[in-house]
Amino acid sequence: MTQPEDRIGLGGGCHWCTEAVFQTLRGVRHVAQGFIQSSPPHDSWSEAVIVRFDPHDIDLATLIEVHLRTHASTSAHKLRGKYRSAIYVFNDAQKIQAGNVLQDLQREFDAPLQTMVLCHKAFKPSDTRFQNYYATDPERPFCQTYIDPKLRLLRERFSGNTKAAPPINETVRASTG
Repeated sequence: MTQPEDRIGLGGGCHWCTEAVFQTLRGVRHVAQGFIQSSPPHDSWSEAVIVRFDPHDIDLATLIEVHLRTHASTSAHKLRGKYRSAIYVFNDAQKIQAGNVLQDLQREFDAPLQTMVLCHKAFKPSDTRFQNYYATDPERPFCQTYIDPKLRLLRERFSGNTKAAPPINETVRASTG
């Protein structure tokens, strides 16, 4: 018997970071790192991931909240073309649900959320040498500087949703140095 599975696209920051965040969550079956395209005027390729998940283990609302809290979801910075803050939906039900979740969570943020709900049109994976970026070498300076703080926040705020994992690099560095 096959397990239920759903998918959602998420973009907002570097896809190396986004990939590592969602690979850490229970109920996430697969994270495809790459570039997503939507409909005009948002049809330029933007760094993102497609998350395949079991909706019985983790719901869409939790995935969206994790996404909002692990990238600059309230910033309208100049790199929003390359790092579009978006939830890429695959059907109308997801579009409605994502809009409702954004509306509900807005009150928890001091500034307006910049995250858009967009229809997924196309995906192309990143080069294989960049896939599983954190998992293949968490000691890289980029991982220590940008990904470790996101994982620390995730394990503190969403501990009930994270997979059992080895300590984040900061703990490893502290014990070895």
